[in-house]
Amino acid sequence: MHESHISRRSVFKLIAAASAAGTVMPRLAEAKSPLPLTVGYKTALSDPDFAHPSIPWEKPLDATELATLGVLVDLILPADEQSPAASAIGVPDFLNEWVGAPYQENKEDCEIIRGGVAWINTHAWQLHGKPFNDLASDQQTSILDSICDWSKSAPELSYGARFFQKLRMLTLGGYYTHPATWKSLGYVGNSPIAGPYPGVPNEIIKQLGLEGEI
Repeated sequence: MHESHISRRSVFKLIAAASAAGTVMPRLAEAKSPLPLTVGYKTALSDPDFAHPSIPWEKPLDATELATLGVLVDLILPADEQSPAASAIGVPDFLNEWVGAPYQENKEDCEIIRGGVAWINTHAWQLHGKPFNDLASDQQTSILDSICDWSKSAPELSYGARFFQKLRMLTLGGYYTHPATWKSLGYVGNSPIAGPYPGVPNEIIKQLGLEGEI
């Protein structure tokens, strides 16, 4: 939250790929067939209907919790000249879907996220007599500054630090797997190119040390 020569957005871009691969997407080395759900579904990933996407479980977070998460994710990833704010592309809804999944890891994340939302509102009341959403922006960022670094947070703030660490990683995963943010990562995707293929840009060849080989 403090000013530095490296923007917060730039730092998040550097770790977004690791977040998406390690936190949200299954690790290839650990990939397993999903266990069957306890209710009447085959598996969460069987027979997907991409024309009518849906999830086979309830979303547990209520409107008040989602409102607090909306403020928090926008403080983590606000809008800039290239990308929308996290709440504008539905990151709170992504979090609601994630913590509702009936798998052990997701159930544990649900406890962390729900407990953390309650904690940060209680902490805001203790400090300023208001819920977190109603605080001034400098008061909100001051609270996040106190819990954003696990190694430096005061012992009495350890629960909040644990919550914010989990929230930050899930927010990054939900944000940078949305098409609206790919441009800020430099990802082009399957974009048509008019005319003959121009080849690999010279600056990329030079950066890779492949001059004369391509």
